[in-house]
Amino acid sequence: MPEQADQLFIRGIAIFARHGVHQAEADLGQRFALDLTLELDTREAGRTDDYNRTVCYASVFQTVREIAETRRFKLIEALGETIADQLLAEQPRLTAVEIEIRKPSAPVAGIFDTIGLKIRRERPSE
Repeated sequence: MPEQADQLFIRGIAIFARHGVHQAEADLGQRFALDLTLELDTREAGRTDDYNRTVCYASVFQTVREIAETRRFKLIEALGETIADQLLAEQPRLTAVEIEIRKPSAPVAGIFDTIGLKIRRERPSE
């Protein structure tokens, strides 16, 4: 039975961005919320209490903000894929990332709390 990975998580990242298919979304912008779950083996960091043997969540947070706030995507699927690819490229200790993106003000005629996407991407096997 495979061993379950350890998880670091960041919940409730709030950003203001201009993602969306409609021109009004690009013009006006809207709020997005993101949750991240980062999978890695934390045993070495836990045993040594060494910051260099884990993932710097401040760096992860900055990567997410930079991508989400400075680039424009029509689809939250593209935003999520870009964030996942970048985190796996920048953070060699990560084995997988899970990203949930919520778009509470999506331009849909109806009453809802949020519309969103959850993806999980794993580091390719070597």
